[in-house]
Order: sequence, then structure tokens, then C-alpha cells
Amino acid sequence: MREMSENRFVIITGLSGAGKTQAMRCFEDLGYFCIDNLPPTLIPKFAELCLQSNLKHIALVVDIRGGEFFDSIADALKSVEELGINPEIVFLEADDRILIRRFKESRRRHPFAPTGSVLEGIAGERMRLASLRNQASKLINTSNLSNYELKREISKYFASDQTIEFLVTVVSFGFKHGIPMDADLLFDVRFLPNPYYVEGLRECSGNDKQVVEYLNRWPQTHDFYQHFFAFMEKLLPNYQREGRSNLVIAIGCTGGRHRSVAVTNAIADFIKGLGYKVLVEHRDLKNAKAV
Repeated sequence: MREMSENRFVIITGLSGAGKTQAMRCFEDLGYFCIDNLPPTLIPKFAELCLQSNLKHIALVVDIRGGEFFDSIADALKSVEELGINPEIVFLEADDRILIRRFKESRRRHPFAPTGSVLEGIAGERMRLASLRNQASKLINTSNLSNYELKREISKYFASDQTIEFLVTVVSFGFKHGIPMDADLLFDVRFLPNPYYVEGLRECSGNDKQVVEYLNRWPQTHDFYQHFFAFMEKLLPNYQREGRSNLVIAIGCTGGRHRSVAVTNAIADFIKGLGYKVLVEHRDLKNAKAV
């Protein structure tokens, strides 16, 4: 029997409203293969399939939504251990007042008390989950945790060098075509001299050597790079420490053809040199007219 000692097999469970769905998203960002609301009776069979595959990091959400199937969780975990797998249980909980507020804000009924009060449902669920809580490898109280704080807490215990991947996307665009909706950081480089007004460069793009050389003639270009690169070198590690899995940096000029493209390429090369994974996108280059 092949051991899974080098792998992670995580069971995410806990109180309704405590953040299990958000926790699953955190595990997904860490590279885990995740399944939500898997009936416990199917866990041993799924574990066998994992042993036969290349899946090394698995996270399953199991809770009382499984109804009568949930009662078989103890037997299921025992069967998984007999396969040579050590399941790690992450139990999420929160204070009663927080759970009540979350249910009122979402206008959802508590699954353990569909016709009764939320507080009664919480109390009943705590009793039913008490045994499973005592088996937990990690208890997390989400009462005062933001989403990124929850991710940071999960990452401390369940991330590895293989599962952490911080992706920086650098995208060029033209303001005349609209600002990228998913941008985290946005910079306007229309202060740089425009190659559009230089004979022989109008039909070129920022991917062309002559446009890059033209922009590099100007002191404001070098001044921008100097300050921007220093800024990025300090900023990116902070984003990564806060549990971000990706960051989108948007660089804009008028049409998205010359300046923003050349600057985006330079920024991407610099960030790659720092050791980060970088994706480059020239959003408006194909449709951009020389402006």
C-alpha cells in the first residue's frame, strides 16, 4: 500500500456560518484539489482514488448538510486511516453573536433548525459536532478574522513551497478603451513622450525595439523606472505575506499601443528578476490605433 505521508488529506468542517466555503477557497489558492459537501460514506472511496492518482494535496468540506450521511464520518475517517492516510481535520467555529449576525445578514435559515431560531440551531449543531471538534488537528475561530487573515492562518499550517504560487499579472491598456476592472494597482504613463508624434514610430508598438529606444532617451522614463522598481521591490513581499495569490498591475497610456506596452514589458522583466511568476497581457494592442 502506497503511503501518503508526503501528501496532505484535509477535512474542512465546523459550524454553519463559520467560513467553511471561504476556507475551501483558501485551500484552492494553495493548490489543493477541493470538493465541497462530499458525503462521508464516499470519503474512503475517494481516498483510494487519490492513492492511485498524482493528487498530493486534497481538501474536502464535510458538514451537517450531508444529513444522515454525516453520522458516518467517524467510520469514514477510520477507513481512511486504514488506507495509510492521515486525515487532518480543520474545524472552523465562531462566537454565537457572530454566527447569528452572519445568518441575519445572509437571510439564510440555519440548516440545523430550519423552522426554529438561529440560536437553537447553533446550540444543537455545537453538540452534534463536539466529538469531531475534539479530533481536530487545527481549530480556527473566525469571529474576528477577515478573509485574508483566514487565508494567512491556513497558509501557516497547510502551505508548502510546492503549493504557494504568487502570480503577478502586468497588463497594458489604453484609457480610451476603459480601465481594466480587475486591476489592483493602476499607473498612468501618459506623462512620457508619445512615440505617435515621431515619424516612423506611429505604426510601431511598444514591443518594437525602436519605440523602447525612443522612450529610454528621456530622463523621465529612467526616473519613473527607478522609483517604480524600488516601490515594487518593497511592496510585492508585503502582498505575498498577506496571503494574496495574485496581483494585477495595470499600466495605461492613451491608446494602449506604445508607452504602456513598452513600460509593461520593462516592469514584467524586473519583477521576473525578483523571482516572481509573471504574466504579461497587452489588452488593447490588437485593437489599438496609433494615438
